[in-house]
Amino acid sequence: MAKFIVQKLKMTQIWKNDKVIPVTVLRFGKDDAVAIVAEMKEGEKVKISGLSKGKGFQGVVKRHGFHGGPQTHGQKNRQRAPGSIGSTAPQRVLPGRRMAGHMGQDRITLRLPIVSLLEEERDILVKGAVPGMKKTKLEISKI
Repeated sequence: MAKFIVQKLKMTQIWKNDKVIPVTVLRFGKDDAVAIVAEMKEGEKVKISGLSKGKGFQGVVKRHGFHGGPQTHGQKNRQRAPGSIGSTAPQRVLPGRRMAGHMGQDRITLRLPIVSLLEEERDILVKGAVPGMKKTKLEISKI
């Protein structure tokens, strides 16, 4: 199974059978054009891997979806705080506790269907979003 390097160009949408389909446009190199067109077909799923966008140091509300504390009843600046992080008995914080920290820039792998292959423009249209920002290099391979 061959892996190809593609570049993420943009997100757009197309209309197919009276439905709006969100697609991501990926461009492959001139050298891979013949191999990709021969190996991949519309409708089949492909495996796409790449780095997600880095978001820096984030708190627990954004990173893990904590709801935070109340805004009233004696609270002043605790709306986005994590709350208690441990109990009295073990006198330590147990491993695996979700806390603030670095978010994003992780390797993400998705399986997405091919909506269209545009041979002349060297583009692949896959359904949905793929990791990374514009002009990011991604790996694509057949499942």
